[in-house]
Amino acid sequence: MSAGAAVRLPAIFSDHLVLQREAKTPVWGWADPGEEVTVSLAGRKQVAKAGADGKWTVWFENLKAGGPHDLSVKAGNQVDVKDVMIGEVWLGSGQSNMAMAVNRAKDYEAEKAAATTPEIRQFLVSSGVSPVAKDDCVGKWTVCSPETVGGFSATAYFFGREIHRELKVPVGLINSSVGGTPIESWIDAGAQQSAPALKGFFEERARARAAVDPAAVKAKYEKDLAAWPEKAKAAKAEGKSAPRKPRDPVALLDRKGDVGGLFNGKIAPLIPFGIRGALWYQGEANSNGTKALYYEHQLPLLVKDWRARWGYEFPFAWAQLPNFTKPGDGWSLVREAELKTLKLPKTGMAVTIDVGDPKDIHPKNKQAVGQRLAKWAMGTVYGGKGETSGPLPAGHEIKGAEIVIAFSHAKGGLKANDGELKGFVVAGEDKVWKPAAARIEGSKVIVSSAEVPQPVAARYAWKDNPVCNLYNAAGLPASPFRTDAWAMQLEPAVAKPKPKPVRGKAKASAEAK
Repeated sequence: MSAGAAVRLPAIFSDHLVLQREAKTPVWGWADPGEEVTVSLAGRKQVAKAGADGKWTVWFENLKAGGPHDLSVKAGNQVDVKDVMIGEVWLGSGQSNMAMAVNRAKDYEAEKAAATTPEIRQFLVSSGVSPVAKDDCVGKWTVCSPETVGGFSATAYFFGREIHRELKVPVGLINSSVGGTPIESWIDAGAQQSAPALKGFFEERARARAAVDPAAVKAKYEKDLAAWPEKAKAAKAEGKSAPRKPRDPVALLDRKGDVGGLFNGKIAPLIPFGIRGALWYQGEANSNGTKALYYEHQLPLLVKDWRARWGYEFPFAWAQLPNFTKPGDGWSLVREAELKTLKLPKTGMAVTIDVGDPKDIHPKNKQAVGQRLAKWAMGTVYGGKGETSGPLPAGHEIKGAEIVIAFSHAKGGLKANDGELKGFVVAGEDKVWKPAAARIEGSKVIVSSAEVPQPVAARYAWKDNPVCNLYNAAGLPASPFRTDAWAMQLEPAVAKPKPKPVRGKAKASAEAK
């Protein structure tokens, strides 16, 4: 900080701010080294002295829900933040299905008309990647209204709307997400490089990058770019949609970020802002080839690392990948990794196997995703009594020619929607899968096949776009799973610095690439 610098606040402490209620809530900023700073909020005052680096922090404990308030920060100068609410704050992050806005979700016009909820606000982090951890970001708070809701994260908004209806307190949604981005960009690089389970990931990544000729990639991009105007003109003359303009591979890499790049630019600046918990919707970009094998180590690492940096074990939930046409086992392996990560405390998962779109990686029914995440939050974080999840596998045993699978989250029994139970397969020692007959007995499912007299393993909905219909009494679908741990034959992900031009519904595959 230069001499005579004015007191200032991070971007997140700006007009229409929402602060976390009933917690130890920080406010921080910068001033001259050694300068005394007084912070006033909701009839309280806290005083701090700026350190040698100019940084200061105060803490407000057990703020009560409500507002609006003014936040006043005074040192040699004074900064006032207007229209501050106190309530529940949730961080939403991930790739395009978290970034996807309400204006792209189903029933947008009706949702827009109903969005007269000024107590719901979104802070959109608009800064990008960084090679080093930043102490501030670019962003602003927006008050929800019919005019603004279209720009809110749909998943976060429909989640926030549910808890606002239930709790009747202000809700702040921090939207820090970028389409097409892999999980490794959202975790601190050092945390990943020191994880033994990710050694193979970095080795594969280095080999893939070494196989790419930067000069050839650049030359191809420039050639494709030069040819694009004529192709677009020809398509227009034929009454067809123009092909997508070729994208600069360097710019594309800059947007997606290197290992830790998005953590540095879009998460680190938020720490230690007071949040109740975090929501995550990502995995599509990690479903290719052997990359999918590492997700079971990356997702829990992200959860644990973010919690450690915030300094407390905040609740954390994610949306499991939905049904979508993506051949191969990578999509299912990412789903399995999301299921396995529930072993961490204070975590939850919205199963979305029934609300995806086989032809669109961006399904429009984000209402169901937000509502299911909210069911988890209301039933666990906020002490409600409703069901918090669809059925989850809870152990199995082999009894002769049958495999008996137990489920948690099966209060009131299991049920098959629309007729007989579908989606199960079994295999013997030969690892050849056969369709299985399945029947429900309370909270258990018994599966068997006449073609497999000695079964050793079962799977449910283990496909990219499965036909499956197991639900609990609360109407929530069961998670895909397998009882085996057999190795998958996957090809290493090929480095593709520039995706092929796509248009229309063909965008379905581009996002995963």
